Amino acid sequence: MSDLNTIKNRLEKNYKHRLKWAKREGLEAFRLYEKDIPDFPFIVDVYKDNAVIFEKRDEEIDADKFSHFEYIISAVKDLLNIGEEKVVIKSRFRQKGTTQYTKLEEKNEFFPVKEYKANFLVNLHDYLDTGLFLDHRPLRQIVTKSSEGKKVLNLFSYTGSISVMAALGGARQVTSVDMSATYMDWAKRNFEENGIVLKDHIFIVDSALDYLEKASSRFDMIILDPPTFSNSKKMEEDFEVEKDQVFLVKHCMRLLAPEGVLYFSNNKRKFKMAEELMGAYNIQDITGKTIPEDYRDQKVHHCFKITHKGKV
Repeated sequence: MSDLNTIKNRLEKNYKHRLKWAKREGLEAFRLYEKDIPDFPFIVDVYKDNAVIFEKRDEEIDADKFSHFEYIISAVKDLLNIGEEKVVIKSRFRQKGTTQYTKLEEKNEFFPVKEYKANFLVNLHDYLDTGLFLDHRPLRQIVTKSSEGKKVLNLFSYTGSISVMAALGGARQVTSVDMSATYMDWAKRNFEENGIVLKDHIFIVDSALDYLEKASSRFDMIILDPPTFSNSKKMEEDFEVEKDQVFLVKHCMRLLAPEGVLYFSNNKRKFKMAEELMGAYNIQDITGKTIPEDYRDQKVHHCFKITHKGKV
């Protein structure tokens, strides 16, 4: 029972602190546990009265430690006082390509979670991800506070959470671009969930790379959050964020107004900004400001604020 008590005590300690913090902030989705104890190499996220437990297997984790999986499931159920149906288990192996977007189930169950003044629809069962990247919560806040009156472009927009926050922040027009029609429909539902008029904004189902090549509109703010790697059948060549960063950033900067700001985020743990870009633009690493308080992993993403030379 000592193993069970160990994880129970840690979860209880985390939950007491995180729940108080989340209520104060106005959050209904947060990270409860993130491999805090080496023998329990799991991640637990809370969505209202639901828990998502990730088996996150990579080279850092000894496979023997997964014998403790039943302990953490039991402890989460007891802590949140929820039944088996409210605990969602996901296995996240080291993957390549678009595997993370592969459909897992067909439950089609959506419900809203509150984040500050917004509501986002999540689906805990059908995909590996839930429809809301919790680690981008601070970036969403940055966008909200700086988007008033601006024309905003959100590339690789996924379910449109950053687009929603830009619109709620007073952006005059938000253009969302994503290759997936499924996620674009989800984004529109997120807009409707927040009472945002769809006709005031633009939704484009297209490869962000193809869009960047042919686009000519100018934007005051651009959010660029590509996957680390993609080998989608809809793309002619495999995409890798470090390899393709110069193409992405240069095209974004071509579309960025002289006083505009590009926020470039990605999840490649050992990502290095290209020297060619460092010399061409003002690039500020703001990663420290964009890692949420409920995340232990300080390398969950990299985030850069990029402006034209001579601008701040």
